[in-house]
Parts: sequence; structure tokens; C-alpha cells
Amino acid sequence: MYKKKSCKYSLKKLNTFNINIKACKIVKVKDLKQLCLLWNEYKKKKFPCIILGEGSNVLFLKNFYGLVIINRIKGMYIIESKKYWHLHINSGENWHKLVKFTIKNKIYGLENLALIPGCVGSAPIQNIGAYGSSIQDFCKYVDIIDPISKKIRRINKEKCNFKYRDSIFKYSYKNYIIISIGLSLSKKWIPNLNYNDLKKLKYNNVTPKIIFNYICNIRKKKIPHPKIHGNAGSFFKNPIISPILGLKLLKIFSDMPFTLEKNNFKLSAGWLIDKCKFKGYIRNGVMVYSKQSLVIINKFNNSSGIDILKLAIKIYNTVGKKFGIWLEPEIKIIGNYGEINPCVFFKKK
Repeated sequence: MYKKKSCKYSLKKLNTFNINIKACKIVKVKDLKQLCLLWNEYKKKKFPCIILGEGSNVLFLKNFYGLVIINRIKGMYIIESKKYWHLHINSGENWHKLVKFTIKNKIYGLENLALIPGCVGSAPIQNIGAYGSSIQDFCKYVDIIDPISKKIRRINKEKCNFKYRDSIFKYSYKNYIIISIGLSLSKKWIPNLNYNDLKKLKYNNVTPKIIFNYICNIRKKKIPHPKIHGNAGSFFKNPIISPILGLKLLKIFSDMPFTLEKNNFKLSAGWLIDKCKFKGYIRNGVMVYSKQSLVIINKFNNSSGIDILKLAIKIYNTVGKKFGIWLEPEIKIIGNYGEINPCVFFKKK
């Protein structure tokens, strides 16, 4: 196992929180053969290994005593059928660039998912979504590889167990790595304007490009660029609660925004955090963003992962005590030797 003194390669530019931590080794890989060779080499030495795309959904707490593989396995293949565009995209492709490419080439459907940070490989893990759309609406399969045996498996959509910001890949296939995904986009385009922020747009004259630009503008206003203020976008999921608790809270907070999902109440985590007066709150250089309370920022880009975690835990406990709702973090938390279960830090009191 690597010792602490061996960590000399900076990950500051490889995670969007801009946390100044280091790893023992960092390698960018561009093909599957290189990925498998590296993984096998270091696993045989019992060194911890993790894979990053663009580091947009991780919080590093300490130096990582192992190998960080930066996935740059790229490639995109398109097959056209009578009713659909079928896309096969390798996991190292940038998600937003993929969305831009489809709009430019008149392949429509992904416009609501514009400007979501990260690489294609992480998209199905979180079942990324925004503005009334999510990847499960288009995903047909996810290809994964066991880097030890080099065995590739195709997981069809039905077996991905997609849920709100959730999928089977969070819990199963721990020894596998996502290498590509398949998407199918209908040639019969219907605008998705169900989300509140999009209801100002009109069905009769809206185009995919208008929606794409509109959403990009909204996201730029709500989420600061990571190079200016380090962040990972939304820190917590929007909670889904029972009708009983939802109706109880609605009697107390008549202005509480919500949507109904299978009779359950889906609430705005940002609104809950606002009600606890955290908007603009700052501690040790870590701030709840003044334009969107779901975003925790490394304001001066010199705070530690521990500092960010402490503020997140404070928000978690305060919201929990006030509303009886215990928020769930979206991000992955990485320690010295790999991912740490968030339940270690976020516990009901």
C-alpha cells in the first residue's frame, strides 16, 4: 500500500470542488486495453484504484493513497432507423458536448439535459436529470467491463433499475467499469416543457435549440462555473416524502413548493435549506450559494473537503430537525482508500 509521503500528484484541477488534495499516481487512459492493464497491475499490488471522468460529482476528503485513472476513452457511433437515431457513446465523452453535437446534427431529445457536467460514463450511475427529463428516458443499454477478466456485459434498460438519481450501478457491479451507453432518440420530436421553469416557452413556436439555449442560461445563473467557485452542482437530492408528512408540512408551510409523484410529495431541497436560513451562509470559506441553496461552493477555492463536508452535515441536521426530512447527498465521498458510504457522515439524530 502506498504511504502518505508517496502522494505527490495534484488532483486540484481534476475535481470541480477544486480541493487541493493529491494522489499517488494519476494516469489518463484512452482505450480499454490500457485501462485493463493499469487496473490489473495496481490491483495485484493491492493498491486502491478509482476512475474519474471530470471529477464533477466527487468530494475528496483527504489524499488518495492509490491510482486515479482519468477516463478519456472516446468515440461515438450513430445508426439511423426509420423512427429513431441510435447512439452508442463511449464513457469518456463529455456529456454536454454530446448534447451540443446532437442539437447541431438535428438529433433531438437531449436538450433538457444541457450543461450537466461530467462524462457519459457517470450519467447512468446517477440517472442524471434536469428540467423534467432524465437519461432513463433515452437509455437502451449500458456496457460494462470487468477489467480483471476483460469480460464485457450489456445491461439492458429494464435491468438498470433507474429511479430518481439512482440506478443499479450504485450498488451492484462493483467490480465492473462503465465503458459505453446506448441511447435511442425519436425522430418524432415532442418538446418537454412540463417543468415549471420551462412553462414560459410556447409549444407552437419552440425548437430544440431554443430549449437548449434557455436551459443553458438558467443553469449559468443558478450554478457558478467551477473554475470561479469550486462546486459539484446540487449537493443534495430533492426529497420524496409520504403523503402524510407532505400534507402535514403543507398545513404549516402553505408556500411549500412540491410536485406529486405516484401520490408521494417531491419537495425542493433548496427551499428547505432556504427556510433554515442557510442561503449565503459561509463558514471556513465554504458557502451556500446565494443564487441556489442546493449548491455548496468552495468560494475562494482554498477550503478543504472536510470543511465542505462539515457545512453539508450542518445543513443536513438543521433541515432534519426542522422538517423531519433527512436529505440525501448526491455526490460521492472519497477518502484515503476509496469511496466512503455517505451514511457514515449523514445520520439521523
